Amino acid sequence: MKKIWFIVLLIVLTACQPNDDTSRTVSMYNVSGDMIGTAKLTEGDDAVDFELKLEGLDPGYHGIHVHEYPKCDQPDFTSAGSHFNPEGNEHGPMHPEGSHLGDLPNIEADQNGLVDAELTLPEATLLDGKNSLLKGEGTSLVIHQEKDDGVSQPGGESGPRIACGLIADDEKESSETPTDPTDFNEDQED
Repeated sequence: MKKIWFIVLLIVLTACQPNDDTSRTVSMYNVSGDMIGTAKLTEGDDAVDFELKLEGLDPGYHGIHVHEYPKCDQPDFTSAGSHFNPEGNEHGPMHPEGSHLGDLPNIEADQNGLVDAELTLPEATLLDGKNSLLKGEGTSLVIHQEKDDGVSQPGGESGPRIACGLIADDEKESSETPTDPTDFNEDQED
């Protein structure tokens, strides 16, 4: 009888373990390679929810986007490529034809440079599918120096990339070469 209770207890405990496919914690690093906080990603209802805890940013608004490759080469993080955009849309949540999937709302750092924010990325997933942030080798989360204006092409006039973290099954960087976002826009005009 003790064996049966032990097996039942083991099954219950195993079922209570977090599912790695539905959540992920991303370590965020600045251009100097210092860890400045984390972004916890959780699978939601037809969306991925982000919980950001960051420090060391300039006070004010900053653009934040999911980028196409899990690469965060310092000092400028351009290795992360363009915004994650599996649908081939234009940039910006205010664009009439839809935005890049990786376009998140701006975050605001308080007067002490701290960010404690919750964001939602609609239509994204951590599970399988074309909108998966973990598709292929994964993606990255990039914070910019300035506020994203929500409409300018290709990246919202949000300025230099100042922080980056890998959204991947492991913390190894991608071997992919980033694309030029303006190349895609020219192809779309044809």
